[in-house]
Amino acid sequence: MSNALAIATVTQALALLIENNLGPEMDIAVKVEARKPHAEPPTEPTVNVFLYQVTPNPSMRHTDLPTRASDGTLLKRPAAALDLHYLISAYGDETELVGQRLIGCVIRALHEIPVLPKELIELAAERPYLAGSDLAESPQRVRFTPTVMDIDETSKLWGMLHQTPYTLSVAYQASLVLIEGREKPVPAKPVEERTVRVLPFGAPGAPVPPGPSAPAEASAEGPAEGSAEGSAEQPASAEDEDEAQAQAQAPIGAPAKKRTASKSVASKSTGSKPAAKRAAPASRTGAPARTRKESGAGEDGKES
Repeated sequence: MSNALAIATVTQALALLIENNLGPEMDIAVKVEARKPHAEPPTEPTVNVFLYQVTPNPSMRHTDLPTRASDGTLLKRPAAALDLHYLISAYGDETELVGQRLIGCVIRALHEIPVLPKELIELAAERPYLAGSDLAESPQRVRFTPTVMDIDETSKLWGMLHQTPYTLSVAYQASLVLIEGREKPVPAKPVEERTVRVLPFGAPGAPVPPGPSAPAEASAEGPAEGSAEGSAEQPASAEDEDEAQAQAQAPIGAPAKKRTASKSVASKSTGSKPAAKRAAPASRTGAPARTRKESGAGEDGKES
């Protein structure tokens, strides 16, 4: 924020910025003036910094309105957000292309230093006609951006300058300049009482901790009915194992009747297999006994 001298301070600081950054290409004395283009072109090398338009900043136009209390006292000063439009012209000997060399130095300087330095603002405020300017104390810095102008806009701009011949120029926009009002706002009241509450999670009125709370409640109540932990406590019977095996062998998507049939078939097959397995060892053990008997009889017969 700054006072009404901010516009003139930016113009003077811009002239100082250009004057201090013309070297090392320009080894001749150059005069930099903050004024409109000359009606009669000067013969010596000259650069003119001309502020031809001041417009409200579109992004800050309606965001900083005056704020007042219910009784009418001012709480916040209004500020005007402005954009400054400059026309920078160069004059010199055309046979040595002095004007074009000067324009090149100006473009190089503003592209290299696009933000207006605080030191140059303070140096510009030392002029007697700018005494009291507080632009250097403003937290908002001024940035220079080149402006594209076509032939129609350029002809209109130079047409407004009565009896002024055209010379090589470039246009720049300076944003953002804030100019505050003069009325001082009422200072804010100090904090009379501070209330700080500290509550643990779970207490009435305390904030809910982040994350889902269902797993925590389930773990606190214990395992649910039918869960893996509850079923692991009871050993599974033979019938349950047979039923699980039958369901595993049944095809997916089969009707309930087919699954029941497969279950019965599986139970019958599983019930007959142990008997066959038990009978098999008996037959195997009996075969060698008969063999020994027959072999023994043969031996007795031979012996007899």
